[in-house]
Amino acid sequence: MSITIRPATEADYDDVARITREAYVHGGHIAEGDGYLEMLGDVAHRARLAIVWVAELDGKVAGSVALTFEGQEYSDIARAGELEFRMLAVDPSIQRAGIGRALVEAVVDYARTLEGIHSVSLTSIDNMTNAHRLYESLGFERIRERDWKVPHEDIGLFVFVKRLES
Repeated sequence: MSITIRPATEADYDDVARITREAYVHGGHIAEGDGYLEMLGDVAHRARLAIVWVAELDGKVAGSVALTFEGQEYSDIARAGELEFRMLAVDPSIQRAGIGRALVEAVVDYARTLEGIHSVSLTSIDNMTNAHRLYESLGFERIRERDWKVPHEDIGLFVFVKRLES
């Protein structure tokens, strides 16, 4: 199995939308019909305002992630000097094949090439325990004082940060 990480193209948007929505619903992180699914599915908008990458497994889109910086529209928590990633999703039918890990490692490697970036940050829904284990295994630390809740919802969000070595 060969995993390739590359920038998303317009031809990928339908696959990215489907995979992202399915990953969040299948994983029990949000319910079918939740308004956030519309945002997850609007890949064209995301790609205009953030960097969107896909992971291909043997030539087929298998996952995606969005990257953003402090002050940009898709940024939730990025501070100065942080590259934030969001909406990491892997096709539920092939999870645990290393795709999520490959995406996160690619994000960290990319962050290391950016001048002025000293950390990678992300927000994760409190019930995404498998994702939390992945992030921790890659050197991310939960920063409890930065945790937050979705406004007007009972959804807790954990913040994880990986400080990049100098």
